[in-house]
Amino acid sequence: MEKLKEKIVQLKKEKNAVLLAHYYQEPDIQEIADYVGDSLGLSQVAAEVDAKIILFAGVHFMAETTKILNPNKKVILPDLEAGCSLADACPEYIFKKFIEAHPNHIVITYVNCSSAIKALSHLVCTSSNAIKIVESVPENIPIIFAPDKNLGHYINQQTGRKMVLWDGSCVVHEAFSLDKLIALHQEHPDAKIIAHPESETHILETASYIGSTAGMIDYVQSSYAQKFIVATEAGILHKMQEAVPEKILIPAPSFDDNTCACSECAFMKKNTLQKVYDCLVNESPEILVAEDIREKALIPIQRMLELSKS
Repeated sequence: MEKLKEKIVQLKKEKNAVLLAHYYQEPDIQEIADYVGDSLGLSQVAAEVDAKIILFAGVHFMAETTKILNPNKKVILPDLEAGCSLADACPEYIFKKFIEAHPNHIVITYVNCSSAIKALSHLVCTSSNAIKIVESVPENIPIIFAPDKNLGHYINQQTGRKMVLWDGSCVVHEAFSLDKLIALHQEHPDAKIIAHPESETHILETASYIGSTAGMIDYVQSSYAQKFIVATEAGILHKMQEAVPEKILIPAPSFDDNTCACSECAFMKKNTLQKVYDCLVNESPEILVAEDIREKALIPIQRMLELSKS
C-alpha cells in the first residue's frame, strides 16, 4: 500500500497532476491528496488550481463541476460509477417540467446534481453556503430548491422562506436511525451530537450543531466538549480525528447492521487507491461536459463562488 502511494505521488509530479479528494474518501486516498475538503472548498480550489491534469477522488458531479471550471484541463475520475443518489433523483427532462410548472421562480440547486441541472439554475449552493445563497435572493422573489428536500426544509426553517422543494434525498444521510441514535446518546450523555443538514428533521432536532463537513470539523475543534456523535458519512472521521486527536468521535448509527454500524456512501467508496493509480497512469476515465451545457452551468457556479467570497 505504501509503495502504491509513493508511485502515485511520483506520477503526480511527472504528469503535472493534482489530486483533489473529498472528506468521504478512504483514508489512504486522503493522505496523498493535494487538497482534502468539502464541496465548497473543492470548488474553490478547482477554480484556482494550476495543473495540467486534475484527478478528482470523489463522485461524478464533483468532477463535472471541476471540468466546468477548468475546460482546458484534463479532469479524470477513478471510477465513472461513483455517482450520487441525489443527482440521480433529479433527471433533467422532469426537472424542466417542474420549473415550467413554477414560472417566475429563481432556481437554486444544491451542488449535488448533474451539469445539465446546474445549466437550468440561476444559482448553485453547497451545504456550507446554502443559507447565504438563499438569503442573497430578495424575499419577494419565489425560489425553487433542488434536489435535496431535507436541506431545503432546513433552509426554510432557518430563513423563514417558503421555497418550493424538489423531492430528492441522500440515501447516506437518510440512513441514520433515530432510535439507535437516542440509545447511543444515553450511553454517552456527555457527547455532543453534530449533524449534516442533508439529514432528516428528526435527526437534526437532536443535534447541538448542524453544518457542512468542513463546518463540523471546525466545530469539534472549537468546542469545549471532549466527545461527539457524528451524523454524516463516516469518511469524515479520518480528518476530524487528525484535527482533534485528544477527543472521542463516535459515528452515528444507521439502520443497517453492517460492520461499522455507521453510514457510508457506497458511491464514494468505489474509488480505491489502486483505481487512483490506474486512473493517473491511463489518464482516464476522463470527464467531458458538452460546451453548451458547460457555459450555462458555469454562470450559477461563478455566482456562488463570488457570493462565497463576501
